[in-house]
Amino acid sequence: MDIEKNQLKPKQRFQSFRVWAKMLPYIKPYKGLMAILFTAMLADAAASVAYTLLAGYVVDRFVSPGIHQGIALFALGYLGLVLVKTLSQLILGSTAIRMEMYVGRDMKRDLFTHLQTLSFSYYNQTPVGTIVARALNDPGRIAESIPWMTVDGVYCSVYILACLGAMLVINWRLGLLVLSVVPFIAAFTYFFEKRILKVNRQVRKINAEITRHYNEGISGAKTSKTLAIEDKNLQSFQEVSGNMRRTSIRAVALDATYVPVVSFLTALAVSFVIAGGGHSAMLGGISIGELTIFVTFALQIADPVGALAYQATRFVSMQANIERVTELLELEPQIQDSPAVVEKYGTSMEPKRENWEPIQGDITFEDVTFQYPDGHENVLEHFNLQVPAGSTVAIVGETGAGKSTLVNLACRFFQPTGGRILIDGRDYRERSMLWLHSNIGYVLQTPHLFSGTVKENIRYGRLDATDEEIIAAAKLVNAHEFITRMEKGYDSDVGEGGGQLSTGEKQLVSFARAVLADPRIFVLDEATASIDTRTEALIQEAISTLLAGRTSFLIAHRLSTIRKADMILVVRDGKIIQRGAHEELMEQGGYYADLYNKQFETERTQAAFQQGG
Repeated sequence: MDIEKNQLKPKQRFQSFRVWAKMLPYIKPYKGLMAILFTAMLADAAASVAYTLLAGYVVDRFVSPGIHQGIALFALGYLGLVLVKTLSQLILGSTAIRMEMYVGRDMKRDLFTHLQTLSFSYYNQTPVGTIVARALNDPGRIAESIPWMTVDGVYCSVYILACLGAMLVINWRLGLLVLSVVPFIAAFTYFFEKRILKVNRQVRKINAEITRHYNEGISGAKTSKTLAIEDKNLQSFQEVSGNMRRTSIRAVALDATYVPVVSFLTALAVSFVIAGGGHSAMLGGISIGELTIFVTFALQIADPVGALAYQATRFVSMQANIERVTELLELEPQIQDSPAVVEKYGTSMEPKRENWEPIQGDITFEDVTFQYPDGHENVLEHFNLQVPAGSTVAIVGETGAGKSTLVNLACRFFQPTGGRILIDGRDYRERSMLWLHSNIGYVLQTPHLFSGTVKENIRYGRLDATDEEIIAAAKLVNAHEFITRMEKGYDSDVGEGGGQLSTGEKQLVSFARAVLADPRIFVLDEATASIDTRTEALIQEAISTLLAGRTSFLIAHRLSTIRKADMILVVRDGKIIQRGAHEELMEQGGYYADLYNKQFETERTQAAFQQGG
């Protein structure tokens, strides 16, 4: 379950209009287009009704008495109605398409913007496929539905009401025969609405699972092949897709039942009109022209009623898509700046950089207690630590010991549940997150590169950097040599996720990016844990350059790389059990000394083996 997920109120049976009302902010900017849609729909419906009324008048006025004089004028009127209807439908189509594109664009833009504001914990616990399904698939379906459901829904409603009104005016008894089926249609709709909504919620949820499987299957293709687990992946996907098939069949079955039953009830009303109207015409209670109007309306009204029934099922099923999108849009970041901070320093999208104070990099943990949002016990309790500006703190421990907790707190990816963290003597919650994050350089063990060129990836460190500054940053971290060996040099494409580069090359590019940003605080998260010895030597040299005069945190795997750190924190089972410089910890003995000696012996054995080979 997502940490940052707002708890929704229990779903109510008739919540459709309340949920759809949340789409009004996306419709209001285009009220001019909606006005055009409504006008064109009214013109189209009016022309359709006028057709039938004109036909009935022509039967009584010209056909029955055998008069031809003046009929040409009504033929011209009929042609005018054809032109009105044709023009209305052209306007409807073009306007609805524009509306669909605009609403879809705005919704996807808002979702993308909102995703940038969510906290680290959301991405840490939510599968990428789930996010993609909500941010791309659902908005597309909603944007497509809004204009076209409006077109069909309003047109059919106006046409049906106009037909029924005309029937009641011409002959109220026959009109009531048609209306007699309305209560049955309403009762049937009431019965089906909840079932349609429930099964469509399941369909949207399973669709997100399918997107997740595709994402993991494609992004993890190499891993799957090396582990030879393609058959297991296929089995897992078949289970999800099979569930999707079964649930989709239930959804289609409900639609396939609802629409024909409504059409049957409408056809029943038509049969009442034909029987009752024919009998009335034989008795002279209704003219042939009026009977023509009634029969035509009764026959033509069946299609709009069926279409309206279909749009009713779409309206209910689309609620599931809207719920998923609005849940994400209404998701509150776990960590937010206070209104006072936003007022002074701006937001991450609209920062007020002119108010940002310079940062020195002095960090203080003051009586800090911390528990992860989904945890049940404190990871830190009344923890105190002073990190002077420009000093280096190394954090060591076995895999899974909790080495990243301190760094996540210092970077404000999480916040203390007790105590406070000071940056340059002030609680970091008194300044904006963007101010802090803009002054942090974070290099991961497996760095992420964006699709594009080497130059573009380095420039992400500072978007206004010149080509000369980019090259200087690459030279500073020993990345220039391998870049110039590439076919197009700095203009070489790195591939999706940096797939065209080795792990070490990606690491060097990420270091160049960090250097270009010139942050006051550096975090190196096991930056040399998965690279070859030669590249590690280059990176160690780059690290010495990077960290000079900057506050830095080193999450270390190889203890030999952090002996010069000003302070070493030893983490075990989520707790800090030792702290001090390398020499102090070795003199103390205990866990750090044992860990270091064991690793030292392993590295010496490996070196001897390589020399012997």
